[in-house]
Amino acid sequence: MNEVIVIDIAKQAVFLVLKLAAPILLTSLVVGLTISILQTITSIQEQTLTFVPKLVAVFLIIIILGNWILTSLKEFTIELYSNFSYYIDVL
Repeated sequence: MNEVIVIDIAKQAVFLVLKLAAPILLTSLVVGLTISILQTITSIQEQTLTFVPKLVAVFLIIIILGNWILTSLKEFTIELYSNFSYYIDVL
């Protein structure tokens, strides 16, 4: 297997991780920012107040998008295994 194939597989893997993690991270960011603004407006400075809404929001996103995430991971894995003979032959 030459370097071009390894770099291509790594690039696909990194892009897949970014694509799958983005909705979860963005949800957590938006909920955290919203709670922080509400804390600033109401002068409530409790640090633990942001954890529960973030946790609930992240769980909801995982429940909603879990099928898509697992399907994407499964397709990537199947693609890697189906092209395994090609990777061996390139040696």
